[in-house]
Amino acid sequence: MKNHIVNERAIVPAFRLLNDTPMNDEQYLKHCLELLSQFAQTMVTRTEHLPQDESLRELAAAFQSLANGEGDLYIGGASLVTRLFTTYPDFAPTLPRELLWFLGGDCLHYMPDDEIDTFAQLADLRSAAAARGETLDLHAARAKLLNLQ
Repeated sequence: MKNHIVNERAIVPAFRLLNDTPMNDEQYLKHCLELLSQFAQTMVTRTEHLPQDESLRELAAAFQSLANGEGDLYIGGASLVTRLFTTYPDFAPTLPRELLWFLGGDCLHYMPDDEIDTFAQLADLRSAAAARGETLDLHAARAKLLNLQ
């Protein structure tokens, strides 16, 4: 895993990956970093035709730098998300929603209340599962909360 500077934030170790493997704190961080990396690579690819000094291309490069472990993940990530949502709202839907929740802080302003409630309920379910020494199938829990099952 890349060496990111991260704040001392607790991530409840009660997830399951798609293949039903338990996901602990480190694995959840790695999962979110992978989401960030995929998003950054997509941004770089979509903006590579723009001039070098184009601000959208610079933003894509900044996301790529963050994904490569440069800078503070939570401060730098929140700042980049704010730039993305305020300056390039057409690109905002391409950012994985889970990253908004993961980064927290000002990023939560870009989530509707019902989505925040869903993520908060998932966090409560993860906490309860962790307290019981269990893992939570995140995808099934999310589907159940959203009445998709």
